[in-house]
Amino acid sequence: MGMIGDLSLREKIGQMLVCGFDGHQPTDGIRDLIQHCALGNIIYFSRNAGSVEQLHRLSSELKQWAAEHSSIPLGIAIDQEGGMVMRVTSGVTPLPGNMAVGATRDESAAFELARISGSELRLLGININFAPSVDINNNPLNPVIGVRSYGETAELVSRMGVAAVRGFQSAGIAATVKHFPGHGDTSVDSHFDIPVLPLDRKRLEQLELVPFKKAVEAGVDMVMTAHIVLPEIEPKKLPSTLSPAVITGILREEWGYDGIVITDCLEMDAIAVHYGVGPAAVMAVEAGVDLVMVSHRYERQREAFDALLQAVECGRISEERIDRSVSRILRLKQQRRMEEAILPWEAVEARLEAAEERRTAERISEQSITVVKDEGKNLPLRRGADTRVIWPVVRAANDADERYADKETLAYYLSSMGMHILEKVVGTDPTPEEIAQAVASSKDFGQVIVATYNASFFPGQSKLVDELLAVHGNRLIVAAIRNPFDYSLFPRAGTYVCSYESRPLAMQSLARVLTGRVSPAGKLPVTLSTDFAFGWRG
Repeated sequence: MGMIGDLSLREKIGQMLVCGFDGHQPTDGIRDLIQHCALGNIIYFSRNAGSVEQLHRLSSELKQWAAEHSSIPLGIAIDQEGGMVMRVTSGVTPLPGNMAVGATRDESAAFELARISGSELRLLGININFAPSVDINNNPLNPVIGVRSYGETAELVSRMGVAAVRGFQSAGIAATVKHFPGHGDTSVDSHFDIPVLPLDRKRLEQLELVPFKKAVEAGVDMVMTAHIVLPEIEPKKLPSTLSPAVITGILREEWGYDGIVITDCLEMDAIAVHYGVGPAAVMAVEAGVDLVMVSHRYERQREAFDALLQAVECGRISEERIDRSVSRILRLKQQRRMEEAILPWEAVEARLEAAEERRTAERISEQSITVVKDEGKNLPLRRGADTRVIWPVVRAANDADERYADKETLAYYLSSMGMHILEKVVGTDPTPEEIAQAVASSKDFGQVIVATYNASFFPGQSKLVDELLAVHGNRLIVAAIRNPFDYSLFPRAGTYVCSYESRPLAMQSLARVLTGRVSPAGKLPVTLSTDFAFGWRG
C-alpha cells in the first residue's frame, strides 16, 4: 500500500470521496473517476446487485481497475443494516433489522448477526458497512428511522450498537455508526428537507449522543453524520454534516475521536438543494469530515472532487488538513486489510448463506416476535378454521428502503404450515372500495388477520382496521409488519402482534408464533401507550 508522501494532491482528494453508480457493471463514469480522479471508495446499492455471483464479479472488476491506476486499495461500501434496509437480499443470510434485534434484548444476537453479515460481505469484496444505525427512536412519526433503530432508550441502543460494531469489525469489516448526532427524534426526512431539532446540550448528552459516545469508546471505525440542524449547538444553524461545532467540537475535541468521519450522501435534498454538492463538500471537510459521499450522479461527483481540489489550490483548505484525513483513511484500509485479493467465486459460493448461519438468523428472528396483547385469546390459531389474511401491498417507506416484491407473505408461510388460508391483498393506502371489499370478504371466516404497514402514514389502513374491528371485535388479529406504533390508531384490537418488518424471514417467524410452533418471546423496545397492559413488555 502506498504512503501518503507518495500521493499527489489529486490522489489524496480521490481517497476522500465515496461514489456510487447505476447498473451491474462498472460505468464509464465510475471508471473515469477511478482512473483520472484516483477515486478511493465505492458504495453499492441494490441497483448494483443482480445476484451474489454478479456482485462478486463486480467487486473483482472494480478492484482490478483500481489496482491498475493506484497503489491504494479500493474501499467498497454498502448499507447492509438488516431488516428493511438491505441492499443484498438473496444469496446471503437474511438479517433481522435493528428493532427486531432490540426486541430480543440480547446483545449477543446483535453481535452474531453482524459477524455473519460481515463475513459474507467480505467474501463479496465489500469491506465497509454503513451500519449499524444507533439513532434512538423516540419519535413515533419519524419518517426515515423508525424500525432502523434498536429502540427508544440510550441503554438498549448503546448495548446493541456496540455489539454490532464489534461483530462487523471482528469479521474484518469497517463498521459505521450513524446518523451522528442522532436522527431519531426528527419528523422530517433529510432526503427531502432539513430537519431542525431544538435540543439543548443536556438533553443530547442524556439521550441522542450516548450510543455514539459508547461506540467511539469501543473503537468504532467510522461515524456517519446526519443532515440535521441543532441550533442550540451550531450557532450558524448549519446541518451537522457541515458543522464545525458538531464534528470538530464534539467528536474530535471533546471525545478525542481519531477515526473516520463520513458524510451521509450530499445529494440528499437537505444538502444539495440548500447548499450545492460542491460547496457542501468543502464545508464538510472544513467541519472535520474525512470522507465525502456522493452516491449517484457522475456530474455531482466530479463537482465535489473539483471543489475540494480548488479549495486546497486557492488556500481555503490547507494540504496539511487534507493529509490528516487521508492518513486516517490509509490507516483504516491497512487495518481492515482492504488490499487482500477476493477469493475465487468457487471458494466463495459454498460459504454464503450456510445452514448454521441461517438457523442462527431464524432463531433470533423468532425471538423478536412480540405479542403485545391477546385479550381476544385468539392465539395460537385454530388449525381447522378457515382463515382470512388481509395484506397491504408493501412498498418502500422512504429513500433508505429498497423496493422489493416478495411472494413469501404471511399467508404464504401460514399455508405452508397446514393452515387453510385465503389472502386478500389491498393497496398500501386502501381506497374506500378496497376497504369495503376486504371487510365484506372477511365476514364468513372463523379467523381474520389484518397486517398493517406504517398505518400512521396511510389513513386507509387505519380505516380498514376500524371497520374490521366493528365486524369482528376481539376476534380480530392485528399484525404490525413494520411500525409497532400503529397500535395507537386501534388500541381496541383484541390481539396485537409485532414483527417489526415484512421480510420473508420475519413472516416465517410470525407464522410460527401465530400457529403456536414458537412461544412469543419478544419485548417491545418502544413504548406504545400508557393506558393498556403491556402483556409481553419488559
